[in-house]
Amino acid sequence: MSGTEKFNVVGVNILGQNGIDVDELVGALVHNASVEFTAYYYFTSLRTHCTGMEGEGVKGIIEDARLEDLSHFESCIERIHQLGGSLPADASDFVKMSGCEFLQLPPDPTDLRAILEKCLKAEQGAIVNWDKVCRMTHGKDPTTYDIAKDILAEEIEHESWFLELLYGRPSGHMRRRYSGERPHTRKHSRALDM
Repeated sequence: MSGTEKFNVVGVNILGQNGIDVDELVGALVHNASVEFTAYYYFTSLRTHCTGMEGEGVKGIIEDARLEDLSHFESCIERIHQLGGSLPADASDFVKMSGCEFLQLPPDPTDLRAILEKCLKAEQGAIVNWDKVCRMTHGKDPTTYDIAKDILAEEIEHESWFLELLYGRPSGHMRRRYSGERPHTRKHSRALDM
């Protein structure tokens, strides 16, 4: 079979009948996957620069968000392919697509406040991105909606953690039982299963 053949994919056809522009949805999912992948990479770099006594506590929070962002990336992949999409073949194109250039190290790479501000900005952008997918799919595509709402729930938690660290705003945050616990997206991603 050639890669150019068209198949009757009922799971995709139904979404079109439900009023979803499947190409637009796939585009949003691929973009969001690129943001999650890039955030995972940058959070890895940012957390290594959290030094000193204060840095150790911050490092733990970034680690929880970092591993859950990896889960968010993995949670999208199967659905992208089910809908007939794919990730770019060139990883640099994939990273550029994310628009996450702001996650570079700050001028003083150990400035904890600047690191936290970058983390907060990343989480707030992710909230906007996943809310868009939730609105696109609510009542029309329960499978994608389930993935998006679960990722959105974790992104909102991450935002509250960074708001707490930056501004002393209580978040109700309880440490995860272990890094990468991902209470909402566990069912969508097996990336971190122990």
